[in-house]
Amino acid sequence: MDIFVAGGSGVLGRAVVQSLIAAGSRVTAMTRSPGKAAVLRSLGAEPVVADAFDQSAVTRAVAAAGPDAVVHLLTDLGSGDSSSNARLRTVGTRNLVDAATRAGVTRMVAESISWIYPPDVRTAEESTPLDLDAAEPRRTTIMGVDALENAVRELPHGTVLRFGQFYGPGTWYSRDGRHGDAARSGTLAATETVTSFVHVHDAAQAAVAALAWPSGTWNIVDDDPAAGREWAPRLADLLGGPEPVFSVCGDIGRPVSNSRARDHGLVLRHPSWREGFATL
Repeated sequence: MDIFVAGGSGVLGRAVVQSLIAAGSRVTAMTRSPGKAAVLRSLGAEPVVADAFDQSAVTRAVAAAGPDAVVHLLTDLGSGDSSSNARLRTVGTRNLVDAATRAGVTRMVAESISWIYPPDVRTAEESTPLDLDAAEPRRTTIMGVDALENAVRELPHGTVLRFGQFYGPGTWYSRDGRHGDAARSGTLAATETVTSFVHVHDAAQAAVAALAWPSGTWNIVDDDPAAGREWAPRLADLLGGPEPVFSVCGDIGRPVSNSRARDHGLVLRHPSWREGFATL
């Protein structure tokens, strides 16, 4: 297959590019950074430099690649600004879907997130409504996700993957990542919030597999959602940090089910963060 990967130079993007190349696909990978083109080329992809906010540039890039499918992994996580990420999900996705439509591409797999369901002790499934009534700043994130997912579903074969929190090399949950640093310094919060994780390697494998899945929405998380009071002490211990102090933040979070993806063949190298954290 010929695959166009938008956001190919990110942590998940690089892993997906490598997996696609290994599977024999021809990959065109888009990045907004000219300095990262060489990295993508070294992975075996044909790099293209384009800003996702530049509709004309995105349209030209997809048309020139002539792919069988688009993998949408556009994120803006470096700044830690939720409004910036929401804008990319809204405007960047619109440009990418329109470009795919003009190029006659009907299949897209897009990265979404799984912590967008209303807080509840009950396990969320793909049919659970999004938390559209959330207060700010969470509402900005939810509305950005909603815009992304609705745009992707306009395509005949639009597939949305709601990933759990990534951990592993290059992510915030790694030895040199934001939360790894916090764990070692003793500033990592251990709250009641339930989080669903997924190792970045498992996320990449799911993104590649989803190219052959039916269109729709899929939760891509591990089998073991857990509150911060469980996972934070484990992470701190593994990284040599002090025992985190438990605090109450008022957000109970929500466990998320991966049963639909598992029933369709999702196999996780790390079915639980408990053993997965040990690989950091």
